[in-house]
Order: sequence, then C-alpha cells, then structure tokens
Amino acid sequence: MYIPPHFAVPGKETLQKILPEASFATLITTIENSAPIASHLPVSYEPDGGEFGKIYAHMARANSHWQGFDGTEALVIFQGAHAYISPSYYATDINVPTWNYVAVHAYGVPKILLDPDEVLTILERLTSENERDKPDPWTTDNLTEKRLQGLMRAIVAFEIPITRLDGKAKLGQNKLPEDQASVKSAIGTLLD
Repeated sequence: MYIPPHFAVPGKETLQKILPEASFATLITTIENSAPIASHLPVSYEPDGGEFGKIYAHMARANSHWQGFDGTEALVIFQGAHAYISPSYYATDINVPTWNYVAVHAYGVPKILLDPDEVLTILERLTSENERDKPDPWTTDNLTEKRLQGLMRAIVAFEIPITRLDGKAKLGQNKLPEDQASVKSAIGTLLD
C-alpha cells in the first residue's frame, strides 16, 4: 500500500480502533504461477498475540482457497471508514475530487488449526464478538452437538500471526486548516 508520510498511522493502534466496524476483511494469497486468490471473511483480531497481534478466521471447506496455505505470506486488508470528498466540500477552490479513507494491511503466514477445541474456540470467539450488542446474543449452545460437529467439519479454521502491519489514514491531513474544517463540517469525522 502506498503510504505518504503524512498519511501513515500506527498499524496496531489503528486496527484496534477500526475493528469494531471493520471485523470483515479480505484475505489475499498467491500460489506459485497463478493469479492471487481473495476471500472475504469475518475475522477476529487478538492484539496480544505477538508483537503485532494475531488474526483468527475460518472459511468454508468447499472454498479451495485454504488449500493454497503453503507457508507463504498472506495479506489481510481491513477497510475502515471511507467517504467521497467533493471539491464543493472545501473552503478553498484549489481542490479536486478525492476519497478519504482508513485502511490497515496485515501480513503473516496462515496456519490451519486442526484441533476441534481450537476450531470451536474460534467459532465461539467470532460469534461472541459479532453478537455482543444484541439483546439476546446467539451462541453455539443453540445448536445440537450433532449439528455443531457437522458445521465444524464443513469449515477450515486458521490463525495468522501478524509479522507486519501497515496503517494509512488519508483524511485530508495535507489540506489547509480551513479546508479540513469545511470537509469535517460536510461529512463528519471518519476517525476520531
């Protein structure tokens, strides 16, 4: 990801800030002599899982993407808030259309988890994180043991220990103060 110095932000802190709204990410891997493969997945981020943290996710076993987890590095893209910025939003007339956004790229090698207890832990973690604001959160306890085991056999759970995080917040930091204030008034704040 191209990151001019004025748009660079700390990857780990930015990821933790945007994750409540950006817990859905794009996983990209490559297999020798083939095009990149992408899957869009709900993910869970553990900030204390190493220097940069760890990502947990799963995909359908029928999705052949996991079969390419061959020890090579993967890219996980998290997209935070974003908005089109019209030149009419600015106080000055020297601007052109642009897009403001926040994104974090996480890099690491996926590791497939085979232990049924680890797989269940990931399912429960993802469910809990996504149900936490519901008045009556759904849990895996709502399933019969037979149904739960069947579902677990139909997925591939994995973790990605993060080796590098790149964060970018292109929010008009390079604009004049009056333009920044005018855009904020027009669209609000993307990242407080």
